[in-house]
Amino acid sequence: MERYKLFDAEYKFINIIWDEEPINSTELVRLCSDRLGWKKSTTYTVLKKLCDRGILQNRDAIVTALIKCEEVQKYESGAVVGKAFAGSLPKFLTAFLDERKLSEQEAEELKRIIEEAVK
Repeated sequence: MERYKLFDAEYKFINIIWDEEPINSTELVRLCSDRLGWKKSTTYTVLKKLCDRGILQNRDAIVTALIKCEEVQKYESGAVVGKAFAGSLPKFLTAFLDERKLSEQEAEELKRIIEEAVK
């Protein structure tokens, strides 16, 4: 769903909100200045844009996310697999794991995830 598509700056911004919510908009401006180097006007411009898209809510100067981090991650990962690997999860995993060694724990967790997905 296009609603979940975020540009890099928007993703960094919403991560601050996910970490801190509910957050007062004044505190959000301070955090964006500290962590992103943004001016107050930039913070409020991005906040308004994401509120208009139904991603965030700013009610009585309290900012909260209307979508969960997991929803954005699901959209973004699906978009990468779809675009770069023609929707092939095995091709994605082959490229991702190329020259990367998995720990025994990581391998077991991936096996469990795959088994659950097959059920």
